This record gives sequence, structure tokens and C-alpha cells, in this order.
Amino acid sequence: MKRLFLIALASLAIAGCSSTYQHSDTVALSGKLDPSRGVLVAVPEDGKFEGDTYANSGQMTADAIRTAFAGNAVRADIATHCRGESCLSGIDTAKYGYLVTPSIQHWEERATEWSGKPDRITIQVVVFDTASGKQVSNSTYSGKSKWASFGGDHPQDLLPEPTAAYVTGLYK
Repeated sequence: MKRLFLIALASLAIAGCSSTYQHSDTVALSGKLDPSRGVLVAVPEDGKFEGDTYANSGQMTADAIRTAFAGNAVRADIATHCRGESCLSGIDTAKYGYLVTPSIQHWEERATEWSGKPDRITIQVVVFDTASGKQVSNSTYSGKSKWASFGGDHPQDLLPEPTAAYVTGLYK
């Protein structure tokens, strides 16, 4: 009985020590993105949850997405002059072959270490071909923090892993 209890406790500890992620496509990519074409990333509105707005969460999301694209595309920049789909008008199509418009669907910061409630994010990412203005991908990914965070974890810590996996899948 003691051994069974220790195995159950160890399983719970292991399960609580890793963040989990999910991904779904609304518009699946028909081909792969061309790495020789630049990428412009729009900054989304800041995330909100239960009446709280999380300042700078939009910029943190854009930074994580730009970083992921920078590892795959010839250039990746963040738009400073426009937001969302409005960036399509006036974009230099010779410089940027793709426009990425993320949107924060859910941004929830919790004191996981004492409440047991995990931090959560849900990010929708739409990729447009700048020459045609058509969507080439529309996906959503979400993340949930580990239970055993011991403090210091935040929703933005959930961005790099699923963002990198999503972007890599667009190219490879």
C-alpha cells in the first residue's frame, strides 16, 4: 500500500511539473511558407481576464512571434505603424511577403503556487500573403502552466514553446 501511494504521489508530481499546450487550425496551411520572404508581425491588443488588462502582453506576444519567425525567415520585424489586418494596406510587399496578425484570446495570470489554478493563454495567429492579401494560415494555440510552479511563472512564459512549434510547422 505504501508503495502504491508513493507511485501515485510521484505521478502527480511529474504531471504537475510541466506545462501543457494545444494547437488547432482554422485555415490549414496548403503549402509551406517561403523562408526567403520577410515577415511583418502586428502587435495585438493587450490580453484581458476578469476585467483586468495585462499591460504589455500584446508586445510580449508580438516579440515571441517575431523571435520564432526570425529563426525561419530571412527577416522578421514588428509593425510599429499599424495594427492587425490594417497593416496589409501600404505594406512593402518586396520587403515583407507575409503579415502575421496575432490576437490574444485569453490571458490569465494566477498565483498558481498557492491557488492551484494555472496560468493560461490562448493566442490566435493569422498569416496573410501580402501580395494577394489572402489568409494562408489561421491557427490557435493555447498553453496552461504547470501546477508546481513555485512562483515566478507568468502567462508570457507560456509563449515561446508553442509559438516556436507552430512557426516551425509553417516552414518544415
